[in-house]
Amino acid sequence: MQGAEEELERRSKFLNSLIQKKKNAAEQKQSHDRMNVRVRASDMPLPLQNHAFNTCRDILDSMASVKLDSKRLALSLKKEFDSAYGPAWHCIVGTSFGSYVTHSLGGFLYFSIDKVYVLLFKTAVEPLEQ
Repeated sequence: MQGAEEELERRSKFLNSLIQKKKNAAEQKQSHDRMNVRVRASDMPLPLQNHAFNTCRDILDSMASVKLDSKRLALSLKKEFDSAYGPAWHCIVGTSFGSYVTHSLGGFLYFSIDKVYVLLFKTAVEPLEQ
């Protein structure tokens, strides 16, 4: 009987975790809709994705009165991620571009915000041998 109760408890915890994940996904989608963000491809943890979205939204909002400066947006996002998560982040911003990149595990995000596309990725840094 003890084994059956433990199994019920285990299943209950599992179902609760699934329900919580579903709620979190719905909240995440609402947040993306508010910021007008659409993830195109990703290999990045959600907290880092949200950091990228919020940073990008803030920068775009600060440029609202002037024409989009893709170079400034890319530089700002790259510097923010370099300082927060270590070196070797790269950022490409524009309305039309192609790319083929190699990235570190968990360090790739391609998304659109408004009508701007952003590719943010991290590469491995290896020390130079002398």
